[in-house]
Amino acid sequence: MHRARIVDRFLDHLVEMKMIASNPIAMLRREYSVKQSRPIWQALASSMPDQALATLRRPEPFGSVLGKLMRDRVALMRGRGYRYTTQTAWFLRFDRFLQAHPELASEPVAVMLEQWAAAKPTRDHAAECEKLKRTLAKTLRHLDPSIPARRPDTRPQQEAARQYRKPHIYSPADVRRMLDIARSYPSPRAPLRPLSLHTMLLLAYCAGLRRSELAHLDLSDVDLQCGTITIRETKFFKTRILPLPDTVMVELRGYLDARRHAGAPQDPQSGLFWHDQGNGRHTSTAIAWLLVDILRRAELKPLRGRTGPRLHDLRHSMVVNRILEWYRSGTNPQNKLPFLATYLGHRDINSTLVYITVTQDLLQEASERFRVVGAACLNLMQEARP
Repeated sequence: MHRARIVDRFLDHLVEMKMIASNPIAMLRREYSVKQSRPIWQALASSMPDQALATLRRPEPFGSVLGKLMRDRVALMRGRGYRYTTQTAWFLRFDRFLQAHPELASEPVAVMLEQWAAAKPTRDHAAECEKLKRTLAKTLRHLDPSIPARRPDTRPQQEAARQYRKPHIYSPADVRRMLDIARSYPSPRAPLRPLSLHTMLLLAYCAGLRRSELAHLDLSDVDLQCGTITIRETKFFKTRILPLPDTVMVELRGYLDARRHAGAPQDPQSGLFWHDQGNGRHTSTAIAWLLVDILRRAELKPLRGRTGPRLHDLRHSMVVNRILEWYRSGTNPQNKLPFLATYLGHRDINSTLVYITVTQDLLQEASERFRVVGAACLNLMQEARP
């Protein structure tokens, strides 16, 4: 895989130098609808390259009987400013299924969807099919308003949600242990890496940042005077400015000083989390690998496999521990939920409610709040009855 990327970059370089007209491997990828170069190289190296390439050929995107309808819907929604990536993936999978079953071309759309739903027995597929039905119904209704609106069925999504892992809520002691491990992370060839990981963990937990948001942070996004960081154009095209605690800003100042002494570029558009290889910016994948390694070193996650606590659970933990602090300080968490939703970059509080995992501590604090406030209100209501 690594060698294929090196050759790809070399061929792209030859194109830039105008030594060749185009990258032949890229042309083969487009012709056979293959995303990666490795299968192309393997087919070319086989004893019968033509047959091997033929087996790689994927159906043409939106080449089915409903292809134009779905392609036009994607273009319409993207023209309105939506990314529409998830729905496009649903359409493409359904499109490939229809191309593989040409006998369905003359059937009604409802029959096509029933056959697609029966193609896989998994709960996730059933949930995706229900979403696809709703999206297609909106598409058809946009063309013909006389078509009645389809009532959503929430059961497939609920069934799929039952198989998901519950978030692991890290305690403050767990977070402190991870921060200590990050500061002492073994990295003799990259002296800045331990402090970078320490700062990443701080922002992931204290600000609830996603790993992609960490990777996209620029040097100019940190405002030391105002004590804020700016998260630009993330999920749902949102940009938000987040105030940070003074303790976190002290750590950020220390990291920026160490970053400058390490010879990192001071260009405002350079990556906040810098390294001296490649393009100098830690990618989202690299951040995930490094921080998950810290979870393993802290013995919070098994040494192998995808089981155990996840990196994204830091975001869940930030929400739960923030609500706990509100309870303990006498603040009503319900009044603060809109602010928390804005801080996390959510569209509304419904997305934030997904992050509220009921732990024993949270249940105890809520029960105590009800005993102090709610029970007295119930007693007054009972006394007021004739």
